[in-house]
Amino acid sequence: MTSAIDSNIFVALWDAQNALHLRAQAVLDEAQSHGNLVVAAPVYAELLSFPGRTEDFLDYFFSKTAITVDWELNESDWRAAGRAFQIYAGRRRKHREAGPRRILTDFLIGAHALRRGYRLHTLDEGLYRAAFPRLSISTL
Repeated sequence: MTSAIDSNIFVALWDAQNALHLRAQAVLDEAQSHGNLVVAAPVYAELLSFPGRTEDFLDYFFSKTAITVDWELNESDWRAAGRAFQIYAGRRRKHREAGPRRILTDFLIGAHALRRGYRLHTLDEGLYRAAFPRLSISTL
């Protein structure tokens, strides 16, 4: 089975001080033993925002670890992300939900995994379970 990896898994992996560092490595190793690993283009873009992360770093890391970057998002991906984001925004307005706001990128990552039948590895289970109930999710 192909597994999609969310940005937050790499954040934990690349920070040895993070309590989930070793677990992130174990999850990636386990997922890779069962199939291919892929990141959606929005994950790549998000990872560039972290200190010390350059395109050269990311390209080398993904090449070395045999993680594929899927650069293609098609109309159905955008529509699925938009519908999920619309529902999230409506629920947030209606209930005046506190807590961090989500950005469209999160919904693109979920829609990408769902539309392709991938399992998504993430630290953000609540968001993806609410937005994409049929998405196969694995958390640390």
